[in-house]
Amino acid sequence: MTEASLKIRPNPLSLRAWVLRLAASRRFQAWAARTPLVRRLARAEGAALFDIVAGFVNAQVLRALVDLRVLQQLQQGPATAVQMGALCAVAPDRMQVLLQAGAGLGLLTRHRDGRFGLALRGASLLGVPGLAEMVQHHSALYADLSDPVAFLRNDDPTALARFWPYVFGAAGAVDPQVTATYSNLMAESQVLVAEDTLRMVDLSGVNRLMDVGGGTGAFLAAVGAAYPKLQMDLFDLPVVLHGAGARLGAAGLSNRVTLHPGSFRDDPLPLGADAISLVRVLYDHADATVANLLAAVHAALPPKGRLIVSEPMSGGTDPDRTTDVYFAIYTLAMQTGRTRSGAEIAALLTDAGFVNISIQKGFRPFVTSVVTGERGGS
Repeated sequence: MTEASLKIRPNPLSLRAWVLRLAASRRFQAWAARTPLVRRLARAEGAALFDIVAGFVNAQVLRALVDLRVLQQLQQGPATAVQMGALCAVAPDRMQVLLQAGAGLGLLTRHRDGRFGLALRGASLLGVPGLAEMVQHHSALYADLSDPVAFLRNDDPTALARFWPYVFGAAGAVDPQVTATYSNLMAESQVLVAEDTLRMVDLSGVNRLMDVGGGTGAFLAAVGAAYPKLQMDLFDLPVVLHGAGARLGAAGLSNRVTLHPGSFRDDPLPLGADAISLVRVLYDHADATVANLLAAVHAALPPKGRLIVSEPMSGGTDPDRTTDVYFAIYTLAMQTGRTRSGAEIAALLTDAGFVNISIQKGFRPFVTSVVTGERGGS
């Protein structure tokens, strides 16, 4: 195949191609800005484009607000740039720029007297479990994306992969301090995932649920509260399970949850559960690892036993702004997995022998969506 044959040749008769060429014309853009009927559309498209261009700066403003605990400080009441600068050890003129930027993003609100207070969006951020911690750990992802072209062309080790060593199996999760960092981060973020998953999945007919790769038990804690008679199992790496006992004990679930240390890469899954959940597990791993895991889940379930897969999913043929941008790039930087669509996950379940497969897009796809199936065969 020659280089010339690789060039994209637009269809000259295509209406869409004509519209795209027109939209790229500076003369047309200038005309649209002057014409009442299309001015609103032109303005909206321009604002959306600039929002994409400014995205990194927006994220860094958020990071500064989080790191300096500006939102928490303003929970106590409005303050001036001078007051906030003194609290955060930032010069007043620079703090003014940060507070103004925070107000521009809708996280803060500027009062008529010049003070800044917490806006509804900023208050909501404080109420989302683990979100501030997620913002702080983005330093690793941003380091990997400092040269996005090199990131896409090369397969060099990434900072994000070093942040999440468990994705490489039991051998990766050996440092207790590192393990505690990502276990706590995942546990906090699992709260919303559990809430949305349980809105989509009814476990009333399940006697025993095993959560594979469930970390310190955040998902099972939510399940246990929603289903008081359900018995549960938690399977994960030994060093990850270290904090599970305390979390589940505090939730009053010690007598209902059995801990199973092991690696699903190397060890068979325990038997006895009639439902198995994989919550934010598959997208951490390559297709071959996922296929082996799904085969192990199929083998561990009884006939008609249920599998629940819950994680953010690609929009597939209908690309999604959140999952096909953030999560797809994130999993690429992790170097071990990828963000799959519900249809791709369903196909993997079919290959593993599951039947009666259902795909449910979450009402917050950036939190999670769900694919379920039943074990086929006898």
